[in-house]
Amino acid sequence: MMPPKNSQRPATFKGQSKTIKRLFSYIQKGYKISFIIVLICILISTGAAVASSLFLEILIDDYITPLLAVENPVFTGLLQAILIMTGIFLLGVLATLIYTRLMAVMTQGILKEIRDQMFEHMQALPIKYFDTHTHGDVMSRYTNDTDTLRQMFAHGLPQMFSSVVTIAAVSLAMLATSLHLSVVVLITLCFMLFVVKKVAGNSAKFFVKQQQSLGQTNGYIEEMIHGQKVVKVFCYEEEAKVKFDQLNDELCRNATEANRFANILMPLMMNMGHLQYVILAIVGGILAVNGIGGITLGTIASFLQLSRTLSGPIAQVSQQLNAVIMALAGAGRIFELLDEEVETDDGDVTLVNAKYEGEKLVETAERTGIWAWKYLTSEGNVAYIRLQGDVRFSDVDFSYDGENVILHKISLYAKPGQKVAFVGATGAGKTTITNLINRFYDLVDGKILYDGIDIKKIKKSDLRRSLGIVLQDTHLFTGTVMENIRYGRLDATDEEVIEAAKRANAHGFISMLPNGYDTVLAGSGTDLSQGQRQLLSIARAEVADAPVMILDEATSSIDTRTEAIIQKGMDALMEGRTVFVIAHRLSTVQNADVIMVLEQGHIIERGTHDDLIAQKGKYYQLYTGAFELE
Repeated sequence: MMPPKNSQRPATFKGQSKTIKRLFSYIQKGYKISFIIVLICILISTGAAVASSLFLEILIDDYITPLLAVENPVFTGLLQAILIMTGIFLLGVLATLIYTRLMAVMTQGILKEIRDQMFEHMQALPIKYFDTHTHGDVMSRYTNDTDTLRQMFAHGLPQMFSSVVTIAAVSLAMLATSLHLSVVVLITLCFMLFVVKKVAGNSAKFFVKQQQSLGQTNGYIEEMIHGQKVVKVFCYEEEAKVKFDQLNDELCRNATEANRFANILMPLMMNMGHLQYVILAIVGGILAVNGIGGITLGTIASFLQLSRTLSGPIAQVSQQLNAVIMALAGAGRIFELLDEEVETDDGDVTLVNAKYEGEKLVETAERTGIWAWKYLTSEGNVAYIRLQGDVRFSDVDFSYDGENVILHKISLYAKPGQKVAFVGATGAGKTTITNLINRFYDLVDGKILYDGIDIKKIKKSDLRRSLGIVLQDTHLFTGTVMENIRYGRLDATDEEVIEAAKRANAHGFISMLPNGYDTVLAGSGTDLSQGQRQLLSIARAEVADAPVMILDEATSSIDTRTEAIIQKGMDALMEGRTVFVIAHRLSTVQNADVIMVLEQGHIIERGTHDDLIAQKGKYYQLYTGAFELE
């Protein structure tokens, strides 16, 4: 298995323009109107906040100061001004409530669409992708990486937009209030932005590393959970802890570095805001005392309030900037999955259910047990040919990585109804041959013919439906026994499922379960024995009613007593079908029509059991125990 990819993503906004555009395309596609309403509400909310600062100057210079100069003040005008500002504040509160609710709905809707796309795309990925990526790392993209997007859409973007608008509005208000004091603010603001750039740039690269480390750690945890029995059997607990500590330490280092810079931004900016406040008070006081720039007490008070209003959004931008950077890192990993090349299928030959009308085959929606090739004649008419199950390899070469050749010039044939067995040491290429038949991988050179048709010309879905496969590693899904067997053919009736279980000799133990076929299996059926799980897997392949059967070490995990029980069921399962069998137990392949002995990707012997015994070659050594399979 190839090592998992560890893609490096840009650590800053530079080079992330495509990711940002892609994220905003989800808003553009489904939430354009809602987003416009959000922007309008943010503008209203921001306007209300800025108006409160400007109102302070009006309150002092136009109302409070004049009222202090008269003996019998009239407060009617002051009361009206306060009521107007109250209305503006309430409008701002309402706008904030509306846009936060809308963003919550938008965020969850976008995340749902992204998860849907990820899962749908994942179903179209080739087996090679899952062979080169840990399951935990893939899961981390569904959980941790999408959660970073949730935080960005729900909180980061609205706050950043609100802060930017506030900064722009406050800056204009400052210019309109006092040009002299605005110059002081501009100088301090440039210094603050320089600090933000330096600190955020350092934290960004570590946020990307944090997401990568998190995926690797989750992958290792998932692997350890799945293999916990093996860990216990071989007392691997301490070694597992050491390896986990290494991954966890790396995650801790990256997360610490990322948050070390991120966490100092807010207090740093707040303290710089306090410093700006003091400088403005001193400079404003000096200018007011000397009558420079027409600065009044109300102007100073209003400007100080504007300063507070300005420093807060700058601190918020610096804080949310890290959330956005982390979200972009997560989005990069998500889009990396979505951009993985899917399985190509350029086949145009289809397989259908058929039945005989006289001597002529016709297509039918019913399940008749007859499979047929559907094609167009030279005259353009639809015609059907019954699928026989004839499989032939012609000079097939194959390599997983394009460098190391696994199979060398493999040529073989399996006539309809024949049972072909493969034996050989681990790594000889037995399973690889079956992986090529169902096109989990495409061969490098040569041809595989199915009833005389190159399998590359057959639609993959049709090809795989015509192949019943029982894998060495059984996998059952959460659901009832009936549902797990029906997984082989979703339109199978209950009666067909039960009949398939009987032929696989699984009916006996199923009937003894608490609820029979309605017994719910949790996880991968861990409450069943390995042999029972394998029997269900065999029943699943049987209900598929495929003309070609592939048994990849199907009885390797079954004890000899159970093997004897199911052998007759296996014989019934294989009857009338072309069968490929991979087995370590030579007793299971003695009745094969032909046995192929593989060694390092070459077929070194072939023949019946008696023929190979007579040859006294490698098979004879295996059978007599002079040489053991590894």
